[in-house]
Amino acid sequence: MSLTPEIAARLAELDTTAVTDADKSVRVLSPRTALRSANGAMLGTAFTVRCEGDHFGIVRALEQAAAGDVLVIEGGRHPLAYAGEIFAKAAMAKGLAGIVLDGGYRDLAYVKDCPLPIYSTYVYPKTGTTRLLGEIGATVTVGGVAVSPGEILLADDNGVLVLEPDTLDGIIARAEQIHAAEAKVLAKIEAGAGIGEVINSAEHAARLTAGEETALRFTV
Repeated sequence: MSLTPEIAARLAELDTTAVTDADKSVRVLSPRTALRSANGAMLGTAFTVRCEGDHFGIVRALEQAAAGDVLVIEGGRHPLAYAGEIFAKAAMAKGLAGIVLDGGYRDLAYVKDCPLPIYSTYVYPKTGTTRLLGEIGATVTVGGVAVSPGEILLADDNGVLVLEPDTLDGIIARAEQIHAAEAKVLAKIEAGAGIGEVINSAEHAARLTAGEETALRFTV
């Protein structure tokens, strides 16, 4: 399943917490992959590039990526800045959905207020060379997880997820159910209910004490 307008609209109504609750096997990038720009809400299709101490491959990827893509960059072992203000503006001009970089980002004076979602593992001022082609379209490792071309990246202020297109429909359906259930729970709490009135905490504790199978769940 591709990221159709309908699927994109359904995902836009969810957050990363509901999606991870719906499927515990969803890949989550390391919390070291931090938001650097002003907007963390990101949804798009992975366009991957691998670099090693050189950022010319990113220039080539920016030329080839299409609107709606997320540029996903594996920067290698060298502590370097692989992108900055120029690449951010070039990505926005092409309508990219965001940049996720396993490596250093720079030009934070601009980037911190930039509307394009930009995530990186660190901030660093010094760039590398521009003499290597890089590897475009490979499976890359970013934030400790593998990302392949065409996979879906979903992000918000809680973090960055990687979703397999073929699993989207089932995950979204379960996440929508969770989101709706949580809305009911929140409404009850906001109306004055205690936590024990919306979650089976007493029953769960009793079953745990008795060594029985049990699960904590909503009761509304």
